[in-house]
Order: sequence, then structure tokens, then C-alpha cells
Amino acid sequence: MNKLTKMLSALGGVAAALGATPAFAAGTTADTTISNQASVAYSVGGTPQTAVTSNTDAFKVDKIAKVTVVGAVNTNVAPGQTGALVTYTVTNNSNAPMDIGLSVVEPTSDNFNVSSYAIYVESGATPGYQVAEDLAPPSGYLDEVAADATRTVYVVSTIPGGVVTGNVAQLDLVAQLYQGGGTGAQGTIVNATNNPLGAVNGVNTVETVMDDAVGTAAGDTLRNGQHSARDTYTVQAAALTVTKTSRVVSDPINGTTNPKAIPGAVIEYCIAVANAAGGAAATSITISDTFNSVNANLQNGATYVAGSARVGATVTSGVCSGGAATGTSFAAGPPASVSATVASLAAGSTTGMSFQVTINP
Repeated sequence: MNKLTKMLSALGGVAAALGATPAFAAGTTADTTISNQASVAYSVGGTPQTAVTSNTDAFKVDKIAKVTVVGAVNTNVAPGQTGALVTYTVTNNSNAPMDIGLSVVEPTSDNFNVSSYAIYVESGATPGYQVAEDLAPPSGYLDEVAADATRTVYVVSTIPGGVVTGNVAQLDLVAQLYQGGGTGAQGTIVNATNNPLGAVNGVNTVETVMDDAVGTAAGDTLRNGQHSARDTYTVQAAALTVTKTSRVVSDPINGTTNPKAIPGAVIEYCIAVANAAGGAAATSITISDTFNSVNANLQNGATYVAGSARVGATVTSGVCSGGAATGTSFAAGPPASVSATVASLAAGSTTGMSFQVTINP
């Protein structure tokens, strides 16, 4: 080239340009070979000459290992509930297919642990969790998740009995990266121990660079090959209290004026059912009262006043007012009993059931 250079300089008619194939690799699949070749075009005395080309330089795209779990979902639950559902999304942000292991960690900073749980993966057949469609991942991991692909993961739990309103259970879903590349076989784990970023970046080898963020689970640190997110169960329980009072409505001597509980007197019972504020609605409520066994003070000497039962009454100072006969029933027994049903009682609300009996002469 020295001779050529001198010739071009002497002629003073040189025009040269350097060109190359772009070598940007953002988002490019790992293990892709990127080739690059330069060329020099020139003219001599105004006449174009044959371009001079360089050797071809090539290198392999390294692997970014990154997984992201999104949670932050709360589900209100009741004590003893089964099938309590929380939902996460798991995204493979790597530039290559990866296997992703799934596990659940229950932190010690909450109020209770669930009785049991199981992990399921959205099948895509019907949106949302479907018992018959969404199955547990085989061997506990997501197999060959494509680059930038997102999977929906469900954790379905059983809530223990005995928990109270306001109690919270926390669940961290942990997604651990494993090398992909083989369908049906879990690859080697990706973590800081077996995938350090080496000092030498070989052009013919594929290095793994971890890029996951800090997660919610204990020990889930920056760039450790995993990520985690937290969902919660918050208990919303109904807290019912029952209070029973009675009053003399009339007697055969005084009528309704300052009546006394003598034989022949009519007694009205008021059963107040209250649901504490701040909890959940109570549903499918059945209120029942068995005369002879519960009201032992009457010594089995009371007779139900036919048609007197009411439900949905307003309770003031232990006295029921209003209500309707609909939803009430009476069974002659023995023992005789009166009952009523209430479809729903909101938190902070009270309803009453009333009925009358006559003290046997």
C-alpha cells in the first residue's frame, strides 16, 4: 500500500470512503454471530478503481439473563376459605429462551401462613384461573420461555380458620432463571456463583450477564439470577354477636298497662344479630330458637303464638320493631322451635328476629 499511497498522493486525485455493516446488538438473540467487513473505494485521476476490502470480523452476542415478577395484588379472604387466588406475571426479559423455576416463600413479617398452596400457570384457553384448564408447571418450572414472553402464574391457597379481620398473609413468588435450550429438560441454574461475568469477553463464546433487579423475598439481591414479587391475603371476617331479650306484652289481668309475667301473659322475644364494623358481610344466616330447651325459666310452659315471628326488625334498647313474616318458620316439635333466615348482613349492621309465646295457664 505504500506504493499506491504515494501514487495517489502524487496524482492528487484521490477520493476514499470507509463503509461497514452496522453492528448494533440490542435485543438480538444470544449466540447470534454478527459479522462486519470494511471496504475502501477510491479513484485515480478521476477513474474509479476496484475497492479494497478488509477481512471479516465476527463475534457472538452474549446472553442477558433477566426475569421480572410482578405482583402487588391483594385478595380479601375469609377464615377457612379454600381456593383463595392471587395472581402474578413472570416475564423472561433475557435475549434467549430460558427455563424459569417457580417457588413460594412466606415471610415471617405477616400475621399468619396459609394452610396450603399450589402454583398453576395460565393455559391461555380461557382467560383467568380455570380449575380444569390451568395446570401446575411440570417439575415446578416454566419450560423454554421465549425471550420477552410473559406467563401468568396463579397461587391458590387454603386460609386457616381462627384468623380475624385485618390479619395479613404475604406470599413471595420467586422466579429463578435456568439456562434454556432443551425442551422438557431443565437447564443449569443461572446465579452469581456459576455464571460470573468473566474478565475476558471471548468473541467466539457466549457469556451470561445477569440484569435482574432486587426482589421482595429475603435474599433476592441485585443480579442474582432470580426475581420475586409479593401478593397478600387480607382477612375480612364477619364477627357476629347474638343478644336475646324479652318483654311482657300483655297479661290477662292488666292488659297492656304495666303487664306482668303471669300465666296467660304474652311474652315477646327479640333476638338481635349484630355484625361488627370493619369486617365482611355475613351471608346465609339462620336464626333459630327452641322453646323448651333454651327457655328453661318457663319450665316447658310456653306456647308459641301462631304467626307472630318476624325477621328484619329494627332493634332499639333490646326491643324489636317492625320486620316481616317472610323468611320465618315454626316447627311444632317436640321440641317446638321458631327460625328465620337472613340472606346477608353487612358489616356494622344489626337485624332482629322476634316472636311471641303465651305462658301456659
